[in-house]
Amino acid sequence: MTLAAARAALAPRGVLRAAINLSNFLLVSDQTGATPRGISPSLCGALAQRLEVPLELVPYANPGLLADAATSDEWDVGLIGAEPARAATIAFTKPYAHLEATFLVRDGCPARRCDDVDAEGYSIAVSRRAAYALKLEASLASATLKQTAEPGLPASADLYFEESCDALAGLRPWLLGLLENDERFAGSRVLEGRFHVVEQAVGTPRGRGDAALPFLEAFVAEATGGGLVAELIREHGVEGKVVVAS
Repeated sequence: MTLAAARAALAPRGVLRAAINLSNFLLVSDQTGATPRGISPSLCGALAQRLEVPLELVPYANPGLLADAATSDEWDVGLIGAEPARAATIAFTKPYAHLEATFLVRDGCPARRCDDVDAEGYSIAVSRRAAYALKLEASLASATLKQTAEPGLPASADLYFEESCDALAGLRPWLLGLLENDERFAGSRVLEGRFHVVEQAVGTPRGRGDAALPFLEAFVAEATGGGLVAELIREHGVEGKVVVAS
């Protein structure tokens, strides 16, 4: 695998078009400036440097839109949760980071563990097409999943109340933030444990050539093993919220 072959597969236009999910506040932590900042944009920058091409960030409002665009030639690499439902059109590396998904429940709810929520009569509110929503779609045996009409974390919090759901699914840091900052959640609690670990990975549209995925795999292995991801976690202030994949 040569650099020239990887560049031809991943940046055929001479620029790396890197898709990022703006709704993941842990990985895109600052959107106030002209260019989004966070772990995902920084990792894309390092990848473009490795390929020796300019970087063009391609932002999407939610992961569903990013995944849909895999077949539309809108991006060359995309940073998104590596869920099986997305693998038909996207070839994923091993993960570079892990994010923990769990449930928020009302204090009077008898559930104490995540497994307790998947029970007859329970309903769960979730943001449509989030990685953990895809997991719940595939794995729930007894509980009812209620998804927002359109993807969005605030909408899932509203849905939790509108539908009188028993649980709200989300990334642990976001749910803990609701307890601290949203008075509607006074008297609620976040369950210990997790129902899913979202594996954040680098993906590329399938059919990009034999050099594409091996090059990305090698880049991710070096970024995780060599300390780059850990450095970016510290730089962007998400220690304890994002875990380097091993």
